Amino acid sequence: MTSPLTPTTLETGQAENRLHEFTVIDVRTPAEFAAGHLPGALNIPLDHIRRALPELRHAAQDGGLLLVCASGARSEKAGTLLARKGIHTATLAGGTGAWASEGRDLHRPAACDTRSVWSMERQVRCTAGSLVLLGLVLGLLVHPAFQLLAAGVAAGLVFSALTNTCGMAVLLGRLPHNRPRAASLDAALAALRDRRA
Repeated sequence: MTSPLTPTTLETGQAENRLHEFTVIDVRTPAEFAAGHLPGALNIPLDHIRRALPELRHAAQDGGLLLVCASGARSEKAGTLLARKGIHTATLAGGTGAWASEGRDLHRPAACDTRSVWSMERQVRCTAGSLVLLGLVLGLLVHPAFQLLAAGVAAGLVFSALTNTCGMAVLLGRLPHNRPRAASLDAALAALRDRRA
């Protein structure tokens, strides 16, 4: 059995210089994607990568894939998944956060210019903080056992940091505002097929 491929990590300057070579795939949620993405990026959320395998395989052969997320963690996970399927990819170190912090433009659809969209990291922080606060307040006012809710969330955050995974982000990603519309995902897959035609 051959060893799996290892995704290449590109710094923002390297990625910018080679952007014309790549098909850019943003693996964040649709809400995050709408808040700002790399020029020409297509949105295929991480949990839909398997559905797009045939199109991604062809795109990788035609010029390469650059996977992008907010910080680089989800794109690295997607790159590892694709590598196991024999598809070589590159990931953007630091994700769109690093891209924007170095003064590079992010594209935003005109309809989203006035709408505030929270990143997944911000959604997780808000949810975790709310649950901890709720557990502490209910523990003081109702029953001390509710403090276990706060302890459970704290343990989950520690586990998340140690494993570089986030169960809460997975759950939040299933909320309607974070889910791709079927038409949007189909449009991204059609765009990938059109590029190889």
